[in-house]
Amino acid sequence: MTPRPAHLPPVALVAFDIDGTLLPTRGEQMSARTIAALRAAVAAGVEVVVATGRRAAYALPLLEPAGLAPETVLISSNGASTREFGGAEMHRFFLDLATSRALCAELRPFGGTMVFTFDKVGRGELVLESLERLHDRIALWVDANLPFIEQVDPLERVFDRGDAPMQGMICGTVAQMHAAETHLLTTPFAARVEMHRTEYVDKDLSILDILPLGCNKGVALARLAEQRGIARENVMAVGDNWNDLEMLRWAGQPVLMGNAAELLHAEAERGGWQVCATNDEDGAAQALEQALEALVEAGNVAAEAQTA
Repeated sequence: MTPRPAHLPPVALVAFDIDGTLLPTRGEQMSARTIAALRAAVAAGVEVVVATGRRAAYALPLLEPAGLAPETVLISSNGASTREFGGAEMHRFFLDLATSRALCAELRPFGGTMVFTFDKVGRGELVLESLERLHDRIALWVDANLPFIEQVDPLERVFDRGDAPMQGMICGTVAQMHAAETHLLTTPFAARVEMHRTEYVDKDLSILDILPLGCNKGVALARLAEQRGIARENVMAVGDNWNDLEMLRWAGQPVLMGNAAELLHAEAERGGWQVCATNDEDGAAQALEQALEALVEAGNVAAEAQTA
């Protein structure tokens, strides 16, 4: 783990990814140290934000053990939705119907695992064409989300209802999703959507998220910081995967997880980012603890200056 750069100003807001950052590699429970660090940040007056590729309903149960306040902000679906833990909506963005319908046929050759996320709760929140094909790739995700899944074949028919989705997702091997992204970049869709890839190389699994144009974690975080009146220099962001890249590039205090891909480590080296320990070593908690120690030191220096 690299030390926190001494020149950084005190942190006022910190944004964390979930998978590979707050969570260990195996299991879906935050460690006691991670929970303690999050609570300590809140107690110190630092705003804690969670930014994830997961949709809200799939993320919030994982965060409950931390006991964060209902006003805590969740950036979900890779930036397509920003809301409070308690349910208050802040921002939502949608793919247009024509684009969504056309994407079904465009991406069907890459495994037929397309899923669309709709802004509703319950069955039909997730719509896909083949439960069997998706189960072959991400069985645990399918099993956990069965109450929310509706199967529509062909998938294009779901858009006859007139509802626009917030997010599209296709998954497959790392090579398949690289090919799918490369293909879309050669089509008119490249100018109409955002694409964000997440990779789990050890599982040979990759997820390609397709979002409304202009949506990513970095844009959502910048928007929130501006609303709060917090300068980017006072924003810390912690992540481990490609869908965290815009958030890490925007934040004044980026922290890359030690378990991130090699190419992301190269990005961190070029940008002078802090690199923390892995998710299985409580790296996110360690980085936050360092930031909080620096915050206390800055406060002590300020207090001494006032009494001098």
